[in-house]
Amino acid sequence: MKHWGLGFLLILLVFGDEGNFLHAKADDGFVKTKGVQLMLNGTPFYANGFNAYWLMYMAADPSQRSKVSTAFQQAKQHGLNIARTWAFRDGGDRPLQYSPGSYNDQMFQGLDFVVSEAKRYGIKLVLSFVNNYDQYGGKKQYVNWARNQGQSISSDDDFFTNSVVKEYYKNHIKAVLTRQNTLSGVAYKDEPTIMAWELMNEPRCLSDPSGSTIQAWITEMASHVKSIDGNHLLEAGLEGFYGPSSSQKQQYNPNFQVGTDFISNNLIPGIDFATVHSYPDQWLGGSSDETQIAFLITWLNNHIQDALNILKKPLLFAEFGKSLKASGPPQRDELFNTVYAAIYSSARGGGAAIGGLFWQLFAEGMDSFGDGYEIIMSQLTSTVDIITQESQKLNRIRKMFVRLKNIERLNKARDIRRPVCQNSWC
Repeated sequence: MKHWGLGFLLILLVFGDEGNFLHAKADDGFVKTKGVQLMLNGTPFYANGFNAYWLMYMAADPSQRSKVSTAFQQAKQHGLNIARTWAFRDGGDRPLQYSPGSYNDQMFQGLDFVVSEAKRYGIKLVLSFVNNYDQYGGKKQYVNWARNQGQSISSDDDFFTNSVVKEYYKNHIKAVLTRQNTLSGVAYKDEPTIMAWELMNEPRCLSDPSGSTIQAWITEMASHVKSIDGNHLLEAGLEGFYGPSSSQKQQYNPNFQVGTDFISNNLIPGIDFATVHSYPDQWLGGSSDETQIAFLITWLNNHIQDALNILKKPLLFAEFGKSLKASGPPQRDELFNTVYAAIYSSARGGGAAIGGLFWQLFAEGMDSFGDGYEIIMSQLTSTVDIITQESQKLNRIRKMFVRLKNIERLNKARDIRRPVCQNSWC
């Protein structure tokens, strides 16, 4: 795709630096893939967005629903067009799933509201089916359910191999996909506001560093999702760690293994686009800000090139952030600028990077949920300015594609209307 990169950049310069956000006439269509691009209504779609795991939880309480609406409204005002959130809460306090196959409809109605409000504000959703970690149940809750039914369970990693556990998980997938929204009447599997499903938030299988266990599990579960829902995209939820299939690149990982393989896991046919998470402050704890940024630049560039040249699939930086508990706003701004610069550089040349989702967006009045990474759009910090600028830049790219498509359509119409000359001297 490099042949049109220079010409496209010239078109960007000619049309100038327009800041208005694109409001396409039919942005309620399904997002698809074409090569390394995400496509919406025939033109490339670029995702500048956020994580907000708490949306369903808040929406299930009518007295707190305004926080969900406010978050979407403020996000839209700053050009954000995609949100990633949890479609799970397994066991424990205020669960979505009390036990395998038994659901709390009040919580499900909260998720209905989230989908409805996202549609209202023109924001696409990535919904995750389960957590790798113990928070909100996760794989530990699933294996405990199976253990309580007499299954021989040796570790939480049996989530990926035990047939009973896998059946519980598959049933949850089916319950979510076939859920009929009580507000719209539309089944989730038929709802274009949902851009993609995620198999698991940050799958890890420490008992098998080869990656083969995760590979088999993703293959099986991707096939299961696609057998029920042919409308939506699917991603695995990976953090981006390199595995045995690209052993020469394992040197670019942080100094630990989690049993995943960025290349082989994302080459699975049922996986439509790749994801990468970026937390240098956690992965390189104790190192300098300069070291963390140097790591991040290499991390970003390696994955963009691999998505383009090996995977040949779009790449979403699905989580990134920096906690203010251990650093200041300038350091966080530098990280955001670094991630956004890599995405924009790739996107404007037709590359594989199609967007990024920062961790994490809060509404006002959520202080008790804070982890140091939260961003409140209404506070108009320097970081919010950087986020808004990225929205504007990615939006300009898409506007160019829309204009080019309209020009192409107009030229075709002219060709159809042009009379055919029958004389030899024409």
